[in-house]
Amino acid sequence: MAKPKTKAKSQKPAPRSRSRKPPARSANSPLKRHLPRALIGLTALIGLVVIAAVAARHYIAPKSQRAVVALPVAKPPAPVKAAPAKPRPEAKPQVRKSPTYEIFPTEDHRATQPQPPLPPPAAPLADLPRVALIIDDIGYDQGMATKFMTLDNAVTFSILPYSPFQQAISGEMRARGMEVMLHLPMEPKEYPEIQPGRGALLVSMTPDELIRQLEKNLAAVPDIKGVNNHMGSRMTERSTQMYQIFSTLKKRGLFFIDSRTTAASLCRPSARLLQVPYAQRDVFLDHVADETEIRRQVRRLVALAHRQGSAVGIGHPHPATYTVLAEQLPLLKKSVKLVPASQLVRIGG
Repeated sequence: MAKPKTKAKSQKPAPRSRSRKPPARSANSPLKRHLPRALIGLTALIGLVVIAAVAARHYIAPKSQRAVVALPVAKPPAPVKAAPAKPRPEAKPQVRKSPTYEIFPTEDHRATQPQPPLPPPAAPLADLPRVALIIDDIGYDQGMATKFMTLDNAVTFSILPYSPFQQAISGEMRARGMEVMLHLPMEPKEYPEIQPGRGALLVSMTPDELIRQLEKNLAAVPDIKGVNNHMGSRMTERSTQMYQIFSTLKKRGLFFIDSRTTAASLCRPSARLLQVPYAQRDVFLDHVADETEIRRQVRRLVALAHRQGSAVGIGHPHPATYTVLAEQLPLLKKSVKLVPASQLVRIGG
Protein backbone atom coordinates (compact mmCIF):
# COMPACT_ATOMS: atom_id res chain seq x y z
CA MET A 1 0.00 0.00 0.00
CA ALA A 2 1.50 3.19 -0.97
CA LYS A 3 2.68 5.46 1.91
CA PRO A 4 1.40 8.94 1.86
CA LYS A 5 3.94 11.50 0.80
CA THR A 6 5.18 13.72 3.53
CA LYS A 7 5.74 17.33 2.71
CA ALA A 8 9.37 18.36 3.01
CA LYS A 9 9.95 20.98 5.57
CA SER A 10 10.86 24.19 3.91
CA GLN A 11 14.16 25.46 5.41
CA LYS A 12 14.33 29.19 6.09
CA PRO A 13 17.36 30.88 4.64
CA ALA A 14 19.92 32.10 7.32
CA PRO A 15 19.57 35.74 8.09
CA ARG A 16 22.22 37.91 6.51
CA SER A 17 24.26 40.04 8.79
CA ARG A 18 23.81 43.65 7.81
CA SER A 19 25.78 46.54 9.21
CA ARG A 20 23.45 49.20 10.29
CA LYS A 21 24.10 52.47 8.59
CA PRO A 22 23.37 55.65 10.48
CA PRO A 23 20.31 57.25 9.17
CA ALA A 24 21.12 59.93 6.70
CA ARG A 25 20.61 63.44 8.01
CA SER A 26 17.79 65.18 6.52
CA ALA A 27 18.61 68.09 4.32
CA ASN A 28 16.39 70.20 6.48
CA SER A 29 18.36 69.62 9.78
CA PRO A 30 18.31 72.62 12.23
CA LEU A 31 22.14 73.19 11.95
CA LYS A 32 21.99 73.72 8.23
CA ARG A 33 18.98 75.88 8.57
CA HIS A 34 20.49 78.30 11.16
CA LEU A 35 24.17 78.40 10.13
CA PRO A 36 23.79 80.98 7.34
CA ARG A 37 21.81 83.24 9.62
CA ALA A 38 24.54 83.05 12.34
CA LEU A 39 27.25 83.94 9.86
CA ILE A 40 25.30 86.89 8.58
CA GLY A 41 24.66 88.13 12.13
CA LEU A 42 28.34 87.76 13.13
CA THR A 43 29.45 89.68 10.05
CA ALA A 44 27.01 92.45 10.81
CA LEU A 45 28.23 92.65 14.43
CA ILE A 46 31.88 92.94 13.35
CA GLY A 47 30.92 95.68 10.92
CA LEU A 48 29.15 97.63 13.67
CA VAL A 49 32.18 97.36 15.96
CA VAL A 50 34.48 98.67 13.22
CA ILE A 51 32.10 101.53 12.45
CA ALA A 52 31.87 102.41 16.15
CA ALA A 53 35.65 102.41 16.52
CA VAL A 54 36.09 104.72 13.55
CA ALA A 55 33.41 107.08 14.84
CA ALA A 56 34.98 107.17 18.29
CA ARG A 57 38.35 108.02 16.79
CA HIS A 58 37.08 110.92 14.74
CA TYR A 59 34.35 112.38 16.94
CA ILE A 60 34.46 111.24 20.54
CA ALA A 61 38.25 111.41 21.30
CA PRO A 62 38.84 115.10 20.51
CA LYS A 63 35.92 116.16 22.74
CA SER A 64 37.07 114.01 25.62
CA GLN A 65 40.58 115.32 25.29
CA ARG A 66 39.28 118.89 25.64
CA ALA A 67 37.40 117.93 28.76
CA VAL A 68 40.29 116.24 30.52
CA VAL A 69 41.76 118.30 33.37
CA ALA A 70 45.55 118.22 33.25
CA LEU A 71 47.06 116.63 36.36
CA PRO A 72 49.94 118.42 38.02
CA VAL A 73 53.32 117.04 36.99
CA ALA A 74 56.36 117.39 39.22
CA LYS A 75 59.17 119.23 37.58
CA PRO A 76 62.49 117.41 37.50
CA PRO A 77 64.94 118.79 40.04
CA ALA A 78 67.27 121.42 38.72
CA PRO A 79 70.76 120.09 38.21
CA VAL A 80 72.97 120.85 41.18
CA LYS A 81 76.17 122.55 40.25
CA ALA A 82 79.07 120.60 41.62
CA ALA A 83 81.21 122.62 43.97
CA PRO A 84 84.73 123.09 42.74
CA ALA A 85 86.91 120.29 44.03
CA LYS A 86 88.98 121.40 46.97
CA PRO A 87 92.59 120.34 46.95
CA ARG A 88 93.10 117.41 49.25
CA PRO A 89 95.11 118.28 52.31
CA GLU A 90 98.38 116.47 52.67
CA ALA A 91 98.01 113.24 54.58
CA LYS A 92 99.03 113.83 58.17
CA PRO A 93 101.39 111.28 59.65
CA GLN A 94 99.45 108.92 61.82
CA VAL A 95 99.64 109.12 65.59
CA ARG A 96 98.47 106.63 68.17
CA LYS A 97 98.16 107.22 71.87
CA SER A 98 101.64 106.92 73.25
CA PRO A 99 102.40 104.75 76.28
CA THR A 100 104.05 106.07 79.40
CA TYR A 101 107.48 107.06 78.16
CA GLU A 102 109.51 106.31 81.23
CA ILE A 103 109.60 106.25 85.01
CA PHE A 104 112.56 108.46 85.71
CA PRO A 105 114.85 107.92 88.70
CA THR A 106 114.82 110.73 91.25
CA GLU A 107 118.55 111.49 90.98
CA ASP A 108 118.01 113.10 87.55
CA HIS A 109 115.64 115.83 88.73
CA ARG A 110 118.12 118.69 89.04
CA ALA A 111 116.29 121.58 87.42
CA THR A 112 117.40 124.02 90.08
CA GLN A 113 121.12 123.61 89.32
CA PRO A 114 122.79 126.31 87.22
CA GLN A 115 123.45 125.52 83.58
CA PRO A 116 127.10 124.59 82.96
CA PRO A 117 128.67 126.31 79.96
CA LEU A 118 129.53 124.29 76.87
CA PRO A 119 133.20 123.30 76.84
CA PRO A 120 135.34 125.07 74.24
CA PRO A 121 135.78 123.28 70.90
CA ALA A 122 138.66 120.87 70.70
CA ALA A 123 140.74 120.02 67.65
CA PRO A 124 141.10 117.88 65.70
CA LEU A 125 137.67 116.24 65.37
CA ALA A 126 139.05 112.74 65.97
CA ASP A 127 140.08 113.80 69.48
CA LEU A 128 136.69 115.16 70.48
CA PRO A 129 134.78 113.29 73.18
CA ARG A 130 132.03 111.11 71.77
CA VAL A 131 128.32 111.42 72.50
CA ALA A 132 125.53 108.99 71.59
CA LEU A 133 121.98 110.31 71.44
CA ILE A 134 119.24 107.68 71.76
CA ILE A 135 115.59 108.56 71.18
CA ASP A 136 113.42 106.03 73.03
CA ASP A 137 109.76 104.98 72.72
CA ILE A 138 109.59 105.24 68.94
CA GLY A 139 106.65 103.65 67.10
CA TYR A 140 103.54 105.59 68.11
CA ASP A 141 104.03 108.94 66.34
CA GLN A 142 105.24 108.51 62.77
CA GLY A 143 105.44 112.22 62.03
CA MET A 144 107.54 113.00 65.08
CA ALA A 145 109.86 110.09 64.31
CA THR A 146 110.40 111.45 60.81
CA LYS A 147 111.25 114.88 62.22
CA PHE A 148 113.87 113.40 64.55
CA MET A 149 115.40 111.50 61.61
CA THR A 150 116.22 114.81 59.95
CA LEU A 151 118.46 115.90 62.85
CA ASP A 152 121.49 113.72 62.14
CA ASN A 153 122.11 110.20 60.85
CA ALA A 154 124.19 109.44 63.94
CA VAL A 155 121.12 109.65 66.19
CA THR A 156 120.05 106.17 67.36
CA PHE A 157 116.39 105.18 67.68
CA SER A 158 114.95 102.60 70.06
CA ILE A 159 111.61 101.17 68.92
CA LEU A 160 108.96 99.63 71.16
CA PRO A 161 107.91 96.13 70.04
CA TYR A 162 104.39 95.80 68.61
CA SER A 163 104.00 99.58 68.26
CA PRO A 164 101.58 100.50 65.44
CA PHE A 165 104.11 102.14 63.08
CA GLN A 166 107.26 100.20 63.92
CA GLN A 167 107.60 98.60 60.48
CA ALA A 168 107.25 101.83 58.52
CA ILE A 169 109.55 103.77 60.85
CA SER A 170 112.25 101.10 61.05
CA GLY A 171 112.17 100.73 57.25
CA GLU A 172 112.72 104.45 56.75
CA MET A 173 115.56 104.44 59.27
CA ARG A 174 117.28 101.54 57.55
CA ALA A 175 116.95 103.36 54.22
CA ARG A 176 118.72 106.35 55.79
CA GLY A 177 121.48 104.13 57.21
CA MET A 178 120.49 104.89 60.81
CA GLU A 179 120.97 102.57 63.77
CA VAL A 180 117.90 100.90 65.28
CA MET A 181 117.53 99.30 68.71
CA LEU A 182 114.77 97.40 70.50
CA HIS A 183 113.25 99.26 73.45
CA LEU A 184 112.57 96.20 75.59
CA PRO A 185 109.66 96.55 78.07
CA MET A 186 110.50 95.28 81.56
CA GLU A 187 108.60 95.25 84.81
CA PRO A 188 108.96 98.42 86.92
CA LYS A 189 108.50 98.64 90.69
CA GLU A 190 105.24 100.49 90.06
CA TYR A 191 103.74 97.47 88.23
CA PRO A 192 100.81 96.74 87.87
CA GLU A 193 99.66 100.33 88.50
CA ILE A 194 101.92 101.37 85.63
CA GLN A 195 102.01 98.98 82.69
CA PRO A 196 105.26 98.70 80.69
CA GLY A 197 103.32 97.69 77.57
CA ARG A 198 102.85 94.69 75.34
CA GLY A 199 105.64 92.14 75.39
CA ALA A 200 106.85 93.12 78.87
CA LEU A 201 109.23 90.80 80.69
CA LEU A 202 107.87 90.17 84.18
CA VAL A 203 109.65 88.84 87.27
CA SER A 204 106.83 86.30 87.75
CA MET A 205 107.72 84.52 84.48
CA THR A 206 109.40 81.14 84.46
CA PRO A 207 112.75 80.94 82.63
CA ASP A 208 111.05 79.37 79.61
CA GLU A 209 108.33 82.04 79.54
CA LEU A 210 110.90 84.82 79.87
CA ILE A 211 113.09 83.54 77.03
CA ARG A 212 110.09 82.84 74.80
CA GLN A 213 108.74 86.37 75.24
CA LEU A 214 112.19 87.88 74.75
CA GLU A 215 112.64 85.97 71.49
CA LYS A 216 109.28 87.23 70.22
CA ASN A 217 110.19 90.82 71.09
CA LEU A 218 113.54 90.59 69.32
CA ALA A 219 111.85 89.23 66.21
CA ALA A 220 109.19 91.98 66.23
CA VAL A 221 111.60 94.77 65.19
CA PRO A 222 113.85 93.74 62.28
CA ASP A 223 117.53 94.59 61.84
CA ILE A 224 118.19 95.80 65.38
CA LYS A 225 121.78 96.28 66.54
CA GLY A 226 121.14 96.30 70.26
CA VAL A 227 118.66 96.61 73.12
CA ASN A 228 117.91 98.98 75.98
CA ASN A 229 115.31 98.62 78.70
CA HIS A 230 111.94 100.37 78.81
CA MET A 231 111.17 100.92 82.51
CA GLY A 232 112.45 97.77 84.27
CA SER A 233 113.37 99.17 87.67
CA ARG A 234 112.31 95.86 89.28
CA MET A 235 113.54 93.46 86.58
CA THR A 236 117.03 95.00 86.27
CA GLU A 237 117.62 94.37 89.99
CA ARG A 238 117.18 90.58 89.46
CA SER A 239 120.52 89.08 88.53
CA THR A 240 119.17 85.58 87.70
CA GLN A 241 116.71 86.92 85.13
CA MET A 242 119.23 89.41 83.72
CA TYR A 243 121.59 86.45 83.14
CA GLN A 244 118.86 84.76 81.10
CA ILE A 245 118.26 87.94 79.08
CA PHE A 246 121.96 88.56 78.40
CA SER A 247 122.52 84.93 77.41
CA THR A 248 119.98 85.39 74.61
CA LEU A 249 121.47 88.73 73.53
CA LYS A 250 124.96 87.21 73.40
CA LYS A 251 123.76 84.41 71.10
CA ARG A 252 122.35 87.02 68.73
CA GLY A 253 125.39 89.29 68.83
CA LEU A 254 123.44 92.24 70.28
CA PHE A 255 124.68 94.93 72.65
CA PHE A 256 122.82 96.28 75.70
CA ILE A 257 122.51 99.81 77.01
CA ASP A 258 121.16 100.17 80.52
CA SER A 259 118.62 103.00 80.74
CA ARG A 260 119.40 103.10 84.49
CA THR A 261 115.86 103.41 85.77
CA THR A 262 117.12 102.33 89.20
CA ALA A 263 120.37 103.04 90.99
CA ALA A 264 120.42 99.38 92.11
CA SER A 265 120.58 98.00 88.55
CA LEU A 266 122.58 94.78 88.13
CA CYS A 267 122.90 95.06 84.37
CA ARG A 268 126.57 96.01 84.38
CA PRO A 269 127.93 93.03 86.37
CA SER A 270 125.56 90.68 84.49
CA ALA A 271 126.80 91.94 81.12
CA ARG A 272 130.44 91.70 82.27
CA LEU A 273 129.92 88.11 83.43
CA LEU A 274 128.38 87.03 80.11
CA GLN A 275 130.67 89.18 77.96
CA VAL A 276 127.88 91.22 76.37
CA PRO A 277 128.86 94.62 74.88
CA TYR A 278 127.49 97.18 77.34
CA ALA A 279 127.08 100.88 78.07
CA GLN A 280 124.77 102.84 80.32
CA ARG A 281 122.77 106.03 80.16
CA ASP A 282 124.44 109.11 81.61
CA VAL A 283 121.72 111.75 81.15
CA PHE A 284 117.99 111.77 80.53
CA LEU A 285 117.48 114.83 78.35
CA ASP A 286 113.79 115.35 78.94
CA HIS A 287 112.69 113.89 82.27
CA VAL A 288 111.12 117.35 82.46
CA ALA A 289 109.67 118.08 79.01
CA ASP A 290 110.49 121.77 79.12
CA GLU A 291 112.78 123.50 76.63
CA THR A 292 114.79 125.34 79.27
CA GLU A 293 115.37 122.16 81.25
CA ILE A 294 116.25 120.17 78.11
CA ARG A 295 118.87 122.77 77.15
CA ARG A 296 120.37 122.41 80.63
CA GLN A 297 120.50 118.62 80.25
CA VAL A 298 122.19 118.90 76.85
CA ARG A 299 124.91 121.04 78.42
CA ARG A 300 125.27 118.53 81.22
CA LEU A 301 125.65 115.72 78.67
CA VAL A 302 128.43 117.55 76.86
CA ALA A 303 130.22 118.35 80.12
CA LEU A 304 130.11 114.66 81.15
CA ALA A 305 131.47 113.64 77.74
CA HIS A 306 134.47 115.95 78.20
CA ARG A 307 135.04 114.61 81.70
CA GLN A 308 134.64 110.91 80.86
CA GLY A 309 135.66 110.85 77.20
CA SER A 310 132.15 109.75 76.16
CA ALA A 311 128.55 109.96 77.32
CA VAL A 312 125.14 108.53 76.46
CA GLY A 313 122.05 110.74 76.44
CA ILE A 314 118.50 109.42 76.15
CA GLY A 315 115.55 111.50 74.99
CA HIS A 316 111.96 110.87 73.98
CA PRO A 317 109.80 111.99 71.04
CA HIS A 318 108.53 115.18 72.66
CA PRO A 319 108.09 118.28 70.52
CA ALA A 320 110.18 120.23 73.03
CA THR A 321 113.01 117.71 72.74
CA TYR A 322 113.02 118.00 68.97
CA THR A 323 113.01 121.81 69.10
CA VAL A 324 115.99 121.97 71.46
CA LEU A 325 118.04 119.35 69.60
CA ALA A 326 117.42 121.05 66.26
CA GLU A 327 118.66 124.26 67.83
CA GLN A 328 121.60 122.85 69.81
CA LEU A 329 123.05 120.13 67.58
CA PRO A 330 125.01 122.46 65.25
CA LEU A 331 126.73 123.99 68.30
CA LEU A 332 127.04 120.67 70.11
CA LYS A 333 128.86 119.03 67.19
CA LYS A 334 131.59 121.65 67.45
CA SER A 335 132.58 120.38 70.89
CA VAL A 336 131.73 116.65 70.73
CA LYS A 337 131.57 113.95 68.09
CA LEU A 338 128.07 112.53 67.63
CA VAL A 339 128.19 108.74 67.12
CA PRO A 340 125.71 105.83 66.99
CA ALA A 341 125.18 104.00 70.26
CA SER A 342 127.02 100.90 69.06
CA GLN A 343 130.30 102.86 69.07
CA LEU A 344 130.15 103.47 72.82
CA VAL A 345 129.52 99.91 74.04
CA ARG A 346 132.34 97.64 75.14
CA ILE A 347 132.72 94.24 76.69
CA GLY A 348 133.43 94.44 80.41
CA GLY A 349 131.46 97.68 80.76
